[in-house]
Amino acid sequence: MKNKFVLIPLAFLFGIILISACSPSKPVETERVMSVDRLVKKLEANRRKVKTFRATGSISINSNSLNAKSNFEVVIKKPDSLKISFYGPFNIDLAQALVTSKDFKFYDIINNNLYRGSNKSGVMKQVLKVDMSLNDLVDILGGSVNLTDKLRKEPDKYEATEDYYRLIYADSINSVINIYNVRSKDLAITEGVVQKFNGTRLFEGKYSRFKSIDDVLVPLEINIEDFANKQRLKVEYRNIEVNKNDISFKLELPNDVNIIEW
Repeated sequence: MKNKFVLIPLAFLFGIILISACSPSKPVETERVMSVDRLVKKLEANRRKVKTFRATGSISINSNSLNAKSNFEVVIKKPDSLKISFYGPFNIDLAQALVTSKDFKFYDIINNNLYRGSNKSGVMKQVLKVDMSLNDLVDILGGSVNLTDKLRKEPDKYEATEDYYRLIYADSINSVINIYNVRSKDLAITEGVVQKFNGTRLFEGKYSRFKSIDDVLVPLEINIEDFANKQRLKVEYRNIEVNKNDISFKLELPNDVNIIEW
């Protein structure tokens, strides 16, 4: 009789353990979701790891003033120095551009003309045929998305799935919505969208074919649709280097170059 009473509580205890093992107290999905604050800080920290950037590949620009594709090399020193060299067939030098926050130089190699002047409104559109700011172009060509202004701002909507995080910010002052899609496995920002409240898209940036270089994740392909300014950029990189100390921002100019002040 004594053994019978011992077996009953043991069986009861075993049943509780079995039920507990089959019923997790917390969904796995909830455990894996990163807080918004931590996610944005990590994204910005990843972007800021890149101090210098050098890459070669091809760039396509389609706008009202230009429709062309060229091989090119881009050199970036953050926050505001950009050098671009354009090459034709057989790597023939076509042009070089050096733009900083203060001034610019554009060397037309074919005609041996050097255009230079201060970096004022409209310079990027005149020199590089791209209607955007220097800082925006530095971020785009560097394959990064600047979230500095989101560090202290809660998104209006935050979604998390097994594969992606989705951050949505409503800007009532400018009547636009900013949307960011972030790959959860490696925190690569694959898409950034700016649209009106009615859903009309003003800007769309897509980033793909990511590669880890010196512990920095960089996209090898960048597609920009700037609907507001009616322009499109496509960048495909073959080689990328980050945080190298041997980058140069010097333009190689002949002694007989024609200098044109803007």
